[in-house]
Amino acid sequence: MLTVAAIAAYLLATGLLLADLRREPPERWTWLAATGVAVLLHGSVHLLAWRATGGTDMHFFAALSLVGLGMAALTALFGAGARMAALGVVVYPLAALLLAGYALYGHRIAEPLDWRLQLHAWCALLSYATLAIAALLAVMLWLQERALRRHHFHAWLGVLPPLTELETLLFRTVGAGFALLSATLLTGLLFVEDLFAQHLVHKTVLSVLSWLAFGGLLLGRWRRGWRGRTAVRWVLVAMVLLVLAFFGSKAALELVLQRV
Repeated sequence: MLTVAAIAAYLLATGLLLADLRREPPERWTWLAATGVAVLLHGSVHLLAWRATGGTDMHFFAALSLVGLGMAALTALFGAGARMAALGVVVYPLAALLLAGYALYGHRIAEPLDWRLQLHAWCALLSYATLAIAALLAVMLWLQERALRRHHFHAWLGVLPPLTELETLLFRTVGAGFALLSATLLTGLLFVEDLFAQHLVHKTVLSVLSWLAFGGLLLGRWRRGWRGRTAVRWVLVAMVLLVLAFFGSKAALELVLQRV
């Protein structure tokens, strides 16, 4: 019942947000309240599952659902303080879909992890959620630039912030995600004992490549003023590497090879 209620709350938040985007001035409290309920219910689903199994489930569908939860929470924070509410139109249905996937295919019994590995795992999930938001912002920036360059002034452009503000938010999000990804790699280096025995070599290599790409983008922004399509390409390439590193490797190990 909690899962159904959380999914319904996400869909309600999406509908209220779509209505609010057409309203002037906007009344953010309506969809923010629905989002708050959805996020709380979503988190409760995982907490109750962990209490029942006695361990923190970080398997494939559980991890996907947790990333969706983080994205929804971050989107609510962005939307409450700035003109980034439009993100929720994509993020809230996505979070509902990932939660449904967890309800249908997740709930594996998890072995207890000590606090060091849990710290590493939570840093990873937070970095993935933050950088996934950055990837969505990059796509929105590309669409906005493309429309303006072609003089296609669509109605949806009015719900986005100005180009420079969107670009600034993109780089701030990348910066926060890069810091979290750095913490993920550092805790992995300190706390994961045997990369070969745990089938983590390919995951580590792809994660480091993604970290280098995000770091290269931030360096290019600082030294050479990179922006626009250049920034979009770097963000999307780095995000693809990161998705392959974590979810690609987990899908191969857990769903194909049936290894935990």
